[in-house]
Amino acid sequence: QVQLVESGGGLVQPGGSLRLSCVASGSIFRINTMAWYRQAPGKQRERVAMMPSGGTTYYVDSVKGRFTISRDDAKNAVYLHMDSLKPEDTAVYYCYVIIRPSGDSADTYQYWGQGTQVTVSS
Repeated sequence: QVQLVESGGGLVQPGGSLRLSCVASGSIFRINTMAWYRQAPGKQRERVAMMPSGGTTYYVDSVKGRFTISRDDAKNAVYLHMDSLKPEDTAVYYCYVIIRPSGDSADTYQYWGQGTQVTVSS
């Protein structure tokens, strides 16, 4: 079993910055994909940024140039640095990982963090 613990959300003024963190623990052989999603009230959950292991980083158009995803495989962690925040960035942010728990099997599993609230308001 794997647990994800998120931190870093909060209230920030428009134009401000926040850094979200997500650390995975438990049965982990390799983390294939790490990503951040968000869900605003009344809207569907959307993928914000994704960083596959050895693959191409993805950003949704609305955050390109403002958000940066990074990962530290030694710490089983993924981060989302958010600059120039706008009120429309207000949402609950979730980390998402695809993990291979054992080197003896190619099976992978998906996990979600508990979510952290980001509110951008003056």
